[in-house]
Amino acid sequence: MKSPLEVLRSYRPHNGTLDDAFASRCARKGDVSFIIQGNVQLSWREFGARYKKLASALAARGVGHGDRVAVIGPNDVVHVLALFALAQLGAIMVPVNPGFGTRELDYVLGHAQVQGIIAHDSLQGLLEQCTPRLTQEPWMLTWGQADSQGPDSLAAAIDSAPDETPATDAAAGDTCVIIYTSGTTGFPKGVMHSQENLVTAGEANVARVHLQPEDRAMVILPFFHMNALFYSVGGTLAAGASLIVEPRFSASRFWDTVADNGATVVNIIEAIGTILCARDRSEYRPDHRLRAVYGVRRKSAPVFRKDFGVPQLFSGFGMTEIPGVTCNPYDGPDKEGSMGTVGSHPDPSRPWAQCRVVDDEGRDVAAGAIGELWVKSPIVMQGYFRDPEQTRKAFDNGWLKTGDLVKCDADGFYFHVSRKKDIIRRRGENIAAAELEMVIGEHPGVFQAAALAVPSELGEDDIFVAVAARPQASLTESDIVAWCARRLAAVKVPRYVVLLDSLPYTATHKIAKAALRDDPQIRAKAVDFQH
Repeated sequence: MKSPLEVLRSYRPHNGTLDDAFASRCARKGDVSFIIQGNVQLSWREFGARYKKLASALAARGVGHGDRVAVIGPNDVVHVLALFALAQLGAIMVPVNPGFGTRELDYVLGHAQVQGIIAHDSLQGLLEQCTPRLTQEPWMLTWGQADSQGPDSLAAAIDSAPDETPATDAAAGDTCVIIYTSGTTGFPKGVMHSQENLVTAGEANVARVHLQPEDRAMVILPFFHMNALFYSVGGTLAAGASLIVEPRFSASRFWDTVADNGATVVNIIEAIGTILCARDRSEYRPDHRLRAVYGVRRKSAPVFRKDFGVPQLFSGFGMTEIPGVTCNPYDGPDKEGSMGTVGSHPDPSRPWAQCRVVDDEGRDVAAGAIGELWVKSPIVMQGYFRDPEQTRKAFDNGWLKTGDLVKCDADGFYFHVSRKKDIIRRRGENIAAAELEMVIGEHPGVFQAAALAVPSELGEDDIFVAVAARPQASLTESDIVAWCARRLAAVKVPRYVVLLDSLPYTATHKIAKAALRDDPQIRAKAVDFQH
């Protein structure tokens, strides 16, 4: 096995852009498989030619430096083609959750001011409801089951594009993605990252899990998340490896997919680990080649090692704003339940993240004491798109304030304690309680609502909502769930709903969420919509 630095030095140096980093790997890996999805398999050379044709097609539609194009649909080779094609033009991909409702789509597409949309054809009708409401109606290209050679077909646009590579002045510092993540204001925030950030994050992932040129990294996490783009796509690019794309996670097919594709590395979230550990062992394939899994938490680790025979398990900390901050060291030591130590780039001459644990006044706390994690990183976000005020509030003298309460022991291992921000973590998604409260509060029968995180059997959180109705309003718990289901992504629909005469308050006249969370009588009155 090559060291991470040897892997990077297997290829010529690049200028920090996605296009040049790809070219440096393609020169040596041209005929090797770069990306696989079902029966589709493209070599590095074939993929490069394909994304350059897409860049030509997009340029013909007027896409240029700094323009935004949304990509919406289940995981697909299309996402990766669009990422590289747009980067070549100095343009920006805006990956969007295909589970969004019309309200969320209206906001994200409007806020991002997208010029065009590349969408799975199953979403075309939904998007056609939204786009007329935007200030400038974007063009749309579709892919999917009904893909044809019509004027709005992505395949047709690529095939008919000129072979000439469009002229570009793309640079490493150009924004290449805007990823929307929930914020405490109730509105999603568009996190901007440069091409160099994505490329460098991928190089750091080579150090994290010792990615090799022969590895086959499988993607089951969604492409509208940082993890899939920065760790899996970026890591595959940096190592010159191969990428296996799955449309979505399937528990029943997981081990067949891993074994049949020869996957060696995969990233998961805690809930996926919990689900796989609980599945019938008849689904397990002992002939798999999986050697490393990132995202395995403490409860699942013994099963992955003993029952599933995966030797290398990793857990770490990162955010959309700051990918890849900590991770347990590849060859140990490790500490159960920790987020590991501060990571590194394969090149020791390139500095990586710095971390502080601070009190409410921004003063460093002693080892082992609980405080908020602040981070400086060479791949910190460029800021929140069109939101200078939230960008300013996110930093303190160059330190990004994560909003996570942690403790760091004397050996430099970090342990997560809780969230300081009012954010619910569910199935790998950050969900702002403020957003749920705003949407539920728009119901004509609702006087007040409070959304909060409660523990889930799968790990992470479930959503608990307490509602006080307006006088004389006829309101049921089912009304609240149906209202949310029509307006929000499924992952944001509350599991528990309780109707109360009034909500409790703190001395400063804020809703006392701790009282709601900790009162067993209130919890017992709630309706559980999972059962």
